[in-house]
Amino acid sequence: MPIITRVADRIGEIILDHPPVNALDSAGWNSLPAHIEALGRDEDVRCVLIRAEGRGFCGGVDIKEMQAHPERIVELNRGNYRTFKAVRGCPVPVVTAVHGFVIGGGIGICGASDVVIAAEGAYFSLPEVDRGAMGGASHLQRMFSIQKVRAAFFTGGRIPAEEAYRLGAVEKLVPRDQLETEARAFAAVIAAKSRTALVLAKEALNGIEPRDVDHGYRFEQGFTLEMYMHEDSQKSRDAFVETKGQAKF
Repeated sequence: MPIITRVADRIGEIILDHPPVNALDSAGWNSLPAHIEALGRDEDVRCVLIRAEGRGFCGGVDIKEMQAHPERIVELNRGNYRTFKAVRGCPVPVVTAVHGFVIGGGIGICGASDVVIAAEGAYFSLPEVDRGAMGGASHLQRMFSIQKVRAAFFTGGRIPAEEAYRLGAVEKLVPRDQLETEARAFAAVIAAKSRTALVLAKEALNGIEPRDVDHGYRFEQGFTLEMYMHEDSQKSRDAFVETKGQAKF
């Protein structure tokens, strides 16, 4: 099962466990919002923690599916949009704990979250420009400055967790073997608060943001669709699959 959920000590936990790189297909991305929304509605939950097993947090979307079934792009777009919107709109705070690679859709989850905790050596990346796609900058821009986002987007480069911590996008930087423990401890501090206070605080904080990140991402997705219809996009996906998906993880 690629997505595992559980509740303990007023913390609702979502675990991505889909080897080899936690890259979800269109069905996977469309199933994730329901898990987030269910935990958000649970009166026993006061904080949601999202983390992952395996080599890295999230490899984004399943490029092989898009190469084989490009017509599924609309369904994939819908799943990504609904997932990130569910994270940001979750009634209680969402803490995301990342390790290894945070790519594509993983960026969306982090950018929509309230708090990000990272393991040393992790990195954030939007390689879409090299894979015939667009999207994700709206959420990355919720974490970093405009110029930092554009540099990463245009080059397909990486932003190390150490740099993200220095810039304030990451709340805590911890050793890999302590990530789960540290993330739960942080979530526990939140979970000890009044659920009513947390729900009101989350709604208020979302309401005073300077821009609507959900609208921004939906705008981006229009260009994703346009890019997918171009022959360069198919060539990029073909090249990715021909190398057996050996991305620079």
